[in-house]
Amino acid sequence: MTKIRTLLADDHTILRDGIRIILEVQPDICVVGEAQDGREAVKLTSQLHPDVVLMDIAMPLLNGLEATRQIRQANPQVKILILTMHENEDYIRQALAYGAVGYLLKDATAAELVAAVRAVYKGEAVLSPPVTRLVVENYLRWGDLQKDTSSDGLSPREREILQLIAEGYTNKQISDILSISIKTVQTHRMNLMSKLGLHDRAELIKYAIQRKIIDI
Repeated sequence: MTKIRTLLADDHTILRDGIRIILEVQPDICVVGEAQDGREAVKLTSQLHPDVVLMDIAMPLLNGLEATRQIRQANPQVKILILTMHENEDYIRQALAYGAVGYLLKDATAAELVAAVRAVYKGEAVLSPPVTRLVVENYLRWGDLQKDTSSDGLSPREREILQLIAEGYTNKQISDILSISIKTVQTHRMNLMSKLGLHDRAELIKYAIQRKIIDI
């Protein structure tokens, strides 16, 4: 029997352990890897080639939404199922726009989680009932979900750096994490501050919280 190769991405070890137990007792599902942040999820997806990625949203270094976008760009065949506690309109819209095929809330039962993994593997869309209601209610207002939902004009790299700045990393640490020079980090930082009309780190952190780039 061909098993559904699944990657777990969540920064809470106890949650990953519980999900792994639920999935690995299934005869048709195996867990091939675990990531504790979005950047690791992107890396492991390229290395392990899972069929399905279970993706949390609020994770350090790179949030699950940006990780979803990067994974789908590099590995369009991978199915991403968002598994989160956030029943938030902005998160839902952005997740779907970035290529997630499912959005499941963490109050789902074990049976619902297993069914969702099997469904997205087959290419079916899976939404928790409250999420379905939000999508239906806002369908016309949301418009084309394929359009980029970020209206701030920031590039994906600038949004990565914004998250890292807001999480308290220095320019040197960011350069190490992203494997770019400190000068490049400084340039991106100046560009994003100019685009947003912000002037210091405190304003950047406030903006990142307001736009849900980081979670508090």
